[in-house]
Amino acid sequence: MGDSSILKPGTIVGFCNPLLDMTVVGDQNLLDKYGLKNNNAILAEEKHMPLYEELMKNKNIEYTAGGSAQNSLRVAQWILEKPNVAVFFGAVGQDKYSEILKLKANNEGVDVKYQYSTEKPTGTCAVIVTNNGKDRSLCANLSAAETFTEDHLDVPENKAIIENAKFYLVTGFFLQVNVKAVQKLAKIAFERKCPFLFNMSAPFIYQFYMDSVMSIFRYVNIVVGNDEEAKAFSEGQKWNLDNIEEIACKLSTFEVENDRYRLVIITQGDKQVLVAKDGTITHYPVPKIPTSDIIDSNGAGDAFIGGFISKYILDCPIQTCIEAGINAGSYIIQQPGMTKGDSFKI
Repeated sequence: MGDSSILKPGTIVGFCNPLLDMTVVGDQNLLDKYGLKNNNAILAEEKHMPLYEELMKNKNIEYTAGGSAQNSLRVAQWILEKPNVAVFFGAVGQDKYSEILKLKANNEGVDVKYQYSTEKPTGTCAVIVTNNGKDRSLCANLSAAETFTEDHLDVPENKAIIENAKFYLVTGFFLQVNVKAVQKLAKIAFERKCPFLFNMSAPFIYQFYMDSVMSIFRYVNIVVGNDEEAKAFSEGQKWNLDNIEEIACKLSTFEVENDRYRLVIITQGDKQVLVAKDGTITHYPVPKIPTSDIIDSNGAGDAFIGGFISKYILDCPIQTCIEAGINAGSYIIQQPGMTKGDSFKI
């Protein structure tokens, strides 16, 4: 247990929207100008398009490889230190941005099987950091990421990887793009009796795409989200619950396929992480980080999932998996974006 050298290439597969993150330090005026909120993630509308041009004019803008699941797999690879254990799937454009994304992912040990669009450019995500790094607002222009088609899963090389994987990661963001692809993946994981982790992603998923979520939810046996996402799920189901522990417990027994377990993990910022299974809750403390040490909270949730997966795939105890997730998230918020410094060690 705990030896990554035993893992084969393609042990972990992840599916989401590969995006180039464009990060700037902003203020409330910038958020108000485009109707954005702190600690929220939305899909760009026509009114948001000028935002990307404005950010590119900012001399302090930082470009990093992004996309929720791709980031989680990057962190998992940092910890596992064995290349290509994780393989990422998503759609990009045939442009310099996708070349940058592929290079950065490969350099960090993640294998990528992108589907290339000739019609749209690689997607981008505006990341506006405020309140001395404690808050962030995400506005994603999916562009090529929206073109992912399920036939990409049937390409012989891809099909072989998917049907031999041991762990599946899908996000709510990807579910919004191609529900049929997610349904197919969920059934493969179920039939192979392999873990299927669903990243809750953002509250808007449960306001506008609940039917899609419910089409795959019975196959999900690991749910990871934050307290706001959990509340949004509860509201979408009309549970009339406000207590996060009660919501987590109900999620752990809600629409679970026969002979499957469900582990529900809810993060609450600097408060305890809640873990529910079979209607029973366990609390895991989160170490306090001085405000002065927090640089950028963007990506903490994705990092948590990467840390969790890196230990779960090695059959480590759940406590070890959760602690690795907490440590990875705590590390990332002390870095500028999803970057690995020399001090990284989980």
